[in-house]
Amino acid sequence: MWTIGLCVVAVVSILSVHWLNKWRSNPKCNGVLPPGSMGLPLIGESLQLIAPSNSLDLLPFIKNRVQRYGPIFRTSVAGRPIVVSTDPEFNRYIVKQEGKLVELWYLDSFSKIFAMEGENKITALGLVHKYVRSIGLEHFGTDSLKERMLPQIEEFVNKTLQTWSKQPCVEVKRASTTMIFDFTAKQIFGYDAEKSPVKISEKCNNILGGLMSFPLNIPGTAYHKCLKDQNEVLMFLRNVLKERIVISPEKHRGDFLDQVIGDMDKEKFLSEDFVVYVLFGFLFAAFESISAVLSLTLKFLADHPSVVQELMAEHEAILTKRENPNSSLTWDEYKSMTFTLQVINEALRMGNVAPGLLRRTLTDIEFKGHTIPAGWTIMLANSALHLNPDTFKDPLAFNPWRWKDLDSNVVSKNFMPFGGGIRQCAGADYGKTFMATFLHVLCTKYRWANVKGGNLTRSPLLGFEDGIHINFSEKHN
Repeated sequence: MWTIGLCVVAVVSILSVHWLNKWRSNPKCNGVLPPGSMGLPLIGESLQLIAPSNSLDLLPFIKNRVQRYGPIFRTSVAGRPIVVSTDPEFNRYIVKQEGKLVELWYLDSFSKIFAMEGENKITALGLVHKYVRSIGLEHFGTDSLKERMLPQIEEFVNKTLQTWSKQPCVEVKRASTTMIFDFTAKQIFGYDAEKSPVKISEKCNNILGGLMSFPLNIPGTAYHKCLKDQNEVLMFLRNVLKERIVISPEKHRGDFLDQVIGDMDKEKFLSEDFVVYVLFGFLFAAFESISAVLSLTLKFLADHPSVVQELMAEHEAILTKRENPNSSLTWDEYKSMTFTLQVINEALRMGNVAPGLLRRTLTDIEFKGHTIPAGWTIMLANSALHLNPDTFKDPLAFNPWRWKDLDSNVVSKNFMPFGGGIRQCAGADYGKTFMATFLHVLCTKYRWANVKGGNLTRSPLLGFEDGIHINFSEKHN
């Protein structure tokens, strides 16, 4: 019996090792896969991807594999086969293939919401994207910012900084998250943080904490807490939608949510579930990207007094040129903030808030002798473009002045903080305008000094280990 048992164990061990090696080195493919390793079954290389780093450089997960395998390599995250690309030529090619060779990658649960009877998936996703982008631009695009939103942002930022100045110090990442979230939610569905029984900005901040954790949905894990908070936020938004639907049209606010409700009878994909996810998506996309880059900008300013000096000069000059120094910021004044926008671009370039753009292949894709099978995910690591020393000299140095001499054609091909192709973020101008307005109010009305913190971390999202604690005080002229 012992002999038979040992033989069975030996056979199982050999088969397991064989299967593991086959999984790691040779998944099914109609051609030659890009080089790389698939890691362990089910887990893949997830743990390596989310391992924290304390640098603004390329994630060690990506950098080490690029050095070993080249600019395009394969891996697996949470059991999903993925090809990661840092190749500029391939990345530019892929973002132009939306609806042809690739589609935007969605979580399975989110994809089900897009299911539309009588439509093929590509056509359906195309209609959804066109609608969501259109309504996003209508409410958060240049025209809306120029015509109504700019003074509202300035007033909200001023009110926020007044509150911050009354505190001994402020942890700016969490505080700026709340500021941006509350303002964006107010624009989308009239959210009033002071009157709301649920502080959904805190819930969304918690969701972010578990977003890049290992997807193990059991009590006690960060991912389980993330899903629980997400469900609470979705329930809150669902109640907001139900309450707004039954309000008579003459009492509508004319905001983002009212327009979506008005379109529900015209667009068959606008189910209540889908509308709730649209609201959630807009809120989530806005608050994290802006708050992370704004916090990073404040860290850079603390370390670069010459940048602060030039910023101050630019914003004081805006006040000097006004007939009434106390008048609201105008669109022409915003567009004149040349150096401010260079500072923001530099923070966006170095911050690389998202680890990459995700697409899923619709068919086998051939590139430079390698095949990416249909159904695989492609991660376009644009951080590699932003940190390429051939384009951005000394890429890990914070140098806003570099943007003065960069050719616009080079910038368009190598700077994609808001995505690229037809998927470029509809809130790009909103994010830049919010940050520029914040810096304008800060530089003209407040003083600030770092108190403690500011140590960077990536896991792989940008964060700060112990926060960034800053003291703000009003100027008294």
